[in-house]
Amino acid sequence: MRDCGLQDAEIRRQKAIDEWLPITGSRNAKWWYSAFHNVTAMVGAGVLSLPYAMAHLGWGPGVVVLVLSWIITLYTLWQMVEMHEMVPGKRFDRYHELGQHAFGEKLGLYIVVPQQLIVEVGVNIVYMVTGGKSLKKFHDTVCPDHCKEIKLTYFIMIFASVHFVLSHLPNLNSISGVSLAAAVMSLSYSTIAWGASVDKGVQPDVDYGYRASTTTGKVFGFFNALGDVAFAYAGHNVVLEIQATIPSTPEKPSKGPMWKGVVVAYIVVALCYFPVALVGFYIFGNQVEDNILISLEKPAWLIAMANMFVVIHVIGSYQIYAMPVFDMIETVMVKKLRLPPSFLLRFVVRTVYVAFTMFVGITFPFFGGLLGFFGGFAFAPTTYFLPCVMWLAIYKPKRFSLSWIANYICIILGVLLMILSPIGGLRTIIIQAKTYEFYS
Repeated sequence: MRDCGLQDAEIRRQKAIDEWLPITGSRNAKWWYSAFHNVTAMVGAGVLSLPYAMAHLGWGPGVVVLVLSWIITLYTLWQMVEMHEMVPGKRFDRYHELGQHAFGEKLGLYIVVPQQLIVEVGVNIVYMVTGGKSLKKFHDTVCPDHCKEIKLTYFIMIFASVHFVLSHLPNLNSISGVSLAAAVMSLSYSTIAWGASVDKGVQPDVDYGYRASTTTGKVFGFFNALGDVAFAYAGHNVVLEIQATIPSTPEKPSKGPMWKGVVVAYIVVALCYFPVALVGFYIFGNQVEDNILISLEKPAWLIAMANMFVVIHVIGSYQIYAMPVFDMIETVMVKKLRLPPSFLLRFVVRTVYVAFTMFVGITFPFFGGLLGFFGGFAFAPTTYFLPCVMWLAIYKPKRFSLSWIANYICIILGVLLMILSPIGGLRTIIIQAKTYEFYS
């Protein structure tokens, strides 16, 4: 009897912890929450670098890579939505839980958690820098002549100050308003980017050849561009956590509304990615900047507005990617270290994390150069082929069946992406680190 009482007490404790943790704390989301959470997670500021990626890929390979990435990642996202409740009565609320089911308790953690953390922490650092740069661009655009020059460091600190407040919202559903605003902003600044490009018209002496002049530069640039495209499709790292917020019953499983939201999100992704990439490259050719808004200097008010839209969007994106990290840290604190769930614990954990990402962003403001590296090293596995590997391990489709062939094609392409893009990314990092003026 005593053992039963202790067991019941432990079950109640675990239930109370699950209701406190940010991923499982609220399960009343609607299908449209899935739509704008996925848009916010996926359509990041990386969309503005797609014309630059096209300048390194060229028309033919560039279009193929963009279309294939859209198709493959939609397929692997569908797999993850399907696998969320593959075991009756159980939900895989976190990416690593699905990995543990596919590969075993320990191996699943070793495979998934490091990659997921690299993606989520890396994105948060990149967005810390992106938010600061966009604020600086806004300031310099609206006041080009009379205002005092302000260092990028201070703009990153201003951007971080918002997250010192927002990061204390308890769970994913509580940031739904922020995420909705971010999703609207992503569609807005993407439209401004390609619309203003069309208005500017094709530039004189436009050149659609490869941006680099040497063979080595072309090869490394091509590899790095693959990573930039992979970085643009990063939503898989939070998709199970988003689905965990949707209610589910045997009659109405969560995969129905989740998939509806994913389809809407991917339509928005297509409306953002393809026009920006293709129109931007068509207008500016291989002279397009790594952020197309820099190539578009006029009209000043529109470019200033677009940069402020980017700021609002990356605020929401930062929170979407930070929430699973908060969940991991807080889970370790309360389940492994058995610290009591409290406001103080949550306040300290989240404040320290935001301060850490701000510090790294300030110390390495060329962190955006890591897009190509991270795009291949971590984003490609978690987005392009890890869901396929788990699908094969769990469902074991018949050899040479359509499912078997489709999954192995995705795995092969994903592995190639993982191997090639970090090579170009490392070269870009070295060049930027050597040439960057830290106090500019």
